[in-house]
Amino acid sequence: MMKVETNIALKEWAVAIRALGNGEQILLMRKGGIREETRHFEVQSNKFLLYPTYEHQKAHLLKEEKQGELQETLADWSAEDSMVTLQYYAELVEDIEILDDEMLQRVDAHHIWTREFASERLKWKKKLPLHLFLVRVYQLEQPIPVEIKDEYLGCKSWIELPTKVLGKKASPVLDEHAFSEEVARIHTELQN
Repeated sequence: MMKVETNIALKEWAVAIRALGNGEQILLMRKGGIREETRHFEVQSNKFLLYPTYEHQKAHLLKEEKQGELQETLADWSAEDSMVTLQYYAELVEDIEILDDEMLQRVDAHHIWTREFASERLKWKKKLPLHLFLVRVYQLEQPIPVEIKDEYLGCKSWIELPTKVLGKKASPVLDEHAFSEEVARIHTELQN
């Protein structure tokens, strides 16, 4: 059991957060949102909450076996919602910069997205690397309802939440051994 030490959140598709929360994957891919202040992606915090987003999720961008889970994330969501529930906290263990498609395809088995979608993320803003985050994910003991504010909306990666999220208890979704083994598998794939 540990305590949440930040009120910074990283926005991510709800279906990807579900995979992280189930221990099915430990990686995220970031290139940056269209409205990033610096025009490219930067790590604002090594510790962050995972803020689920729903609008841009598309079934055809997910591997076939994960497409049904997308509908499950949308079951209780409406564009008119005024609240979102945070269930997970993450710590960035490693930020690997990916510059070529061959390297990216080596980790295909370790995430829920299609090869085509992963490649498109890499190709967007070609001169900038794709950030492959290896994250240790923790489930909050008590989910946190957060009011959706206008400044949280739009294509940006990071948001600052009210300080009421600080100090909440959370438990790792994968034990240390399982997490370390998955990190090692990803490193092996990238080096092959």
